Amino acid sequence: MFINFGPQHPSTHGVLRIALTVEGEVVIKGDPDVGFLHRGMEKLFEARTYSQGLILTDRLDYISATHNNLGYCLAVEKLAGIQAPLRAQYIRVLASELNRIASHLVFFGTFGVDMGAFTPFLYAFREREMIMDLFEMLCGGRLLHSYVRVGGVAADLPPGWDAKCREFLNFFKPMLKDYDTLLSGNPIFKSRTEGVGIITADRAVSWGLSGPTLRGSGVNYDVRKADPYCVYDKLNFTVPVLKNGDCWDRYYCRMLEMGQSVEIAFQCLDALAGAELTPGEVMAKGVPKMFKAPAGQAYAHV
Repeated sequence: MFINFGPQHPSTHGVLRIALTVEGEVVIKGDPDVGFLHRGMEKLFEARTYSQGLILTDRLDYISATHNNLGYCLAVEKLAGIQAPLRAQYIRVLASELNRIASHLVFFGTFGVDMGAFTPFLYAFREREMIMDLFEMLCGGRLLHSYVRVGGVAADLPPGWDAKCREFLNFFKPMLKDYDTLLSGNPIFKSRTEGVGIITADRAVSWGLSGPTLRGSGVNYDVRKADPYCVYDKLNFTVPVLKNGDCWDRYYCRMLEMGQSVEIAFQCLDALAGAELTPGEVMAKGVPKMFKAPAGQAYAHV
């Protein structure tokens, strides 16, 4: 049987069409069509300055805006020879890991719904709302942040934010065990994810997969370890790697990553509270509003 999945479907969580060939409930083949998501971002960047282009990066992946901001700013800084202050780099990592948790919570909640479990969605979005409150305190934006700027960050941590962030992290850490009880160990959920959609390590590499999708296939590669940026080389964390390459391993890789993000966030908060990082030094001095880019190319990945 041939079925069109999408481009408008509750389970795609984005505009995506997959032409599926199925036998009963088993998908035999899928031909993806991702052209619906092409919005011409590259062309839009051409008509903007480097600072104006930052706003566009928020919209590349609206549930993980900080990572897009950071990757863009790192590339511009490399091109222009700008070095962000150490305090700003710790804040960048802290914001990135909070946003990583928020992004993974969207995955956790919606994946559960797709598999027939609605309750985890309510838990996930409750905790995500707390992170969005923290970002609202930090930069005024709950979803689209534009907080990371070329040369540093928009502003230092506001008064009381450190305590609010620690309060959330202390609340969230034990919630990961509740998530395991709710979904990870659910026999129905496991029967629908274990051994399904297996991607071998070789295929994962040849297809250019990355992140927990790659690490779920047993490939131990994380940019934060392999090519550290900001202050990741100063932080102690473990990269979760699973081996089966199925839907469950890709799912659980993300669950384990949230626990590591909590530990990274605590380390950043401790460093920011230390005497060696001067409050207020969050932007490189003399960052020009406009500059002529030197010849060549610059690339950054996060």
